[in-house]
Amino acid sequence: MTTTKRRTERQEWNPDLGVLASRLLFSLQDELFTRLADAGYDDLLPRHGSVLAYLDEDGIRATELARLSGRHKQIIGRIVDELEDLGYVERRPDPEDRRAKLIFPTERGLDQVRLGDEIVAEIEARHAKEIGVKSYAQFRDVLRGVVARRTQFKDMTATAASK
Repeated sequence: MTTTKRRTERQEWNPDLGVLASRLLFSLQDELFTRLADAGYDDLLPRHGSVLAYLDEDGIRATELARLSGRHKQIIGRIVDELEDLGYVERRPDPEDRRAKLIFPTERGLDQVRLGDEIVAEIEARHAKEIGVKSYAQFRDVLRGVVARRTQFKDMTATAASK
């Protein structure tokens, strides 16, 4: 058993995957949402990213947003409510299923999505330049593999729980 101090020290010099992932996420969110705020989108919060990251002009169901983001449907519903109140998204009937709604970005939402994409691309380009394009591409491939395995585990546990 380790003491809190030793564990704290270990997480500083050899952080585990959870610490590394959270540092990466928080760093990206800090820069992205600061730059968005500077561009006039100062009403957005990092939690809105779980919806904004997946919006496109064709619309998307809340259940699909939940699946893609890994968040619960109820959380996504609350975030969509907030974004709708802020003028970034609107709900429209799904032409394939009248009971369902699709979430579409408004013009303001589309403008924000485009700017957000540009900012993330600039952040990624900067990292690629700093560590090398090949190393950065390999890093992304490995990270995608780790995330895919997490998704497989989640699917396995959901299947086991339903039995």
